[in-house]
Amino acid sequence: MTLLRRSLLCAAVLLPPAACAADRITGELFATRSEVIAPHAMAATSHPLATQVALDVMKQGGSAVDAAIAANAALGLMEPTGNGIGGDLFAIVWDPKTEKLYGYNGSGRSPKSLTMAEFKRRGLRDIPPTGPLPVSVPGTVDGWFALHGRFGRRAMADNLAPAIRYAREGHPVHEVIAYYWDRSVPRLSQYPGFKEQFTIDGRAPRKGELWKNPNLADTLQKIADGGRDAFYRGDIARTIDAYFRANGGFLGYEDLAAHQGEWVEPVSTNYRGYDVWELPPNSQGIAALQMLNVLEGYDFSKIGFGSPEHVHLFVEAKKLAFADRARFYADPAFQPAPVAKLVSKEYAAQRRQLVSMDKALREAQPGTPKQLEEGDTIYLTTADADGMMVSLIQSNYRGMGSGMAPPGLGFILQDRGEMFVLAGCDREPVHPNCYAPGKRPFQTIIPAFITKGGKPWVSFGVMGGAMQPQGHVQIVMNLVDFGMNLQEAGDAPRIQHEGSTEPTGQGTAMSDGGEVNLETGFPYETVRELMRKGHRIIFADGPYGGYQAILRADNGVYFGASESRKDGHAAGF
Repeated sequence: MTLLRRSLLCAAVLLPPAACAADRITGELFATRSEVIAPHAMAATSHPLATQVALDVMKQGGSAVDAAIAANAALGLMEPTGNGIGGDLFAIVWDPKTEKLYGYNGSGRSPKSLTMAEFKRRGLRDIPPTGPLPVSVPGTVDGWFALHGRFGRRAMADNLAPAIRYAREGHPVHEVIAYYWDRSVPRLSQYPGFKEQFTIDGRAPRKGELWKNPNLADTLQKIADGGRDAFYRGDIARTIDAYFRANGGFLGYEDLAAHQGEWVEPVSTNYRGYDVWELPPNSQGIAALQMLNVLEGYDFSKIGFGSPEHVHLFVEAKKLAFADRARFYADPAFQPAPVAKLVSKEYAAQRRQLVSMDKALREAQPGTPKQLEEGDTIYLTTADADGMMVSLIQSNYRGMGSGMAPPGLGFILQDRGEMFVLAGCDREPVHPNCYAPGKRPFQTIIPAFITKGGKPWVSFGVMGGAMQPQGHVQIVMNLVDFGMNLQEAGDAPRIQHEGSTEPTGQGTAMSDGGEVNLETGFPYETVRELMRKGHRIIFADGPYGGYQAILRADNGVYFGASESRKDGHAAGF
């Protein structure tokens, strides 16, 4: 492509801004940088300092799990706009010794003392997004110790030491984090403990300003010294209990003491010779597998990236998968989903018959039970010299969570309980995600993994609510169908469809086809043709997720990639 042609494309807004900022001599025009390549270890996180923490741990003999825990602890300090020890955790680990993937569901449950009757007494039809009512048990610390118990090599105190030091000495706040922090302060400052612990003189820290959190340092030190029980059965749990008793909440000591995450079997589908792995419900991971199964029926060697056919088929597959997501995904202890049927090729063939190449679906119903019988976040990935690879995602849910920040602890409790359904739970059929005490809510956060021929290939994730399974599918397609490298797969302009029926019961069932958000970079010819098919196109501001990935080549070399839309960083040694 000539520089004149490139300039004309940029002027016509047909390429992402990054593609217009520099003239790369290799790779796709939209790529922001080359992949990072290293022989021994790799880490990709949403913060450069957290990536360096992970690398330091592995240089000192720690495993990829040690590195992931250390990086996650650092991110809870450095990126409280997306995660922290007040939230939940999910992970997939490739163990080179057993040559097997292991999944961990570290999600917490609703308070036992909070009943449906209490919501009725308050006249609520939805659980509010902030304050004491949406708070569920935080599962992150338990997840750290479960992962460490099976795959860790260094002492947990050593893994937590870098985050403790940064919390005491301070670190400079990065640009995107400062932006989201500033948006959260006006909304959450009303809640006890937030303003005192997460602002500087009542405002958010600015880009480049040093941020310290000595309260979090003390909390992490107690965990380092006393283990997981220091969090769930010690002074930290008692402080949380007293705080909620004093502020109209229900999360109590007994809820924390009873918490236990669980090891789960990852679920997979084969997409053109590659096995794509997700975790089962209560997470939404299998939505990505359902989408891929539908899309596998089309020949993308004849359908170009960014073409009307590409975007249209992607959006229609998403509508179908998300209809099932709204109907079947929930805590399997209360209502098991028919996972095997949902991710089967036969079921995908049935669903594919609903797709028209010429017209967008305005409604998408879930599959019938008879057919199915027989139901803001950070992502990081690490890989070590032994071949262990970790795909880990962790979240407070809505950005900085509920706003509820117990005194002296330095973290905010998540608001994941907002994902429960309240309306209509007193009549049959009961929605699978209806609220109940001691139940895990529907979860949006999902790690992902790809294997080929039984060997590890890519550990990756794309954080961001309902964007996550959509992002996972786009990464897989970019790598497998469109032949992009690992960084290009993340830099390529993204698609997000909004408006599907929600598993939370909020809003109404989709009846208007929803809307398609397209990043800058899709040609107008595609936009025009999509509108003619009945799609409503919206150019949205920033809902396209955050990507990190590590690829292991056949010779053992690691390739790393990080999200150019955020503050991310991939590095290796």
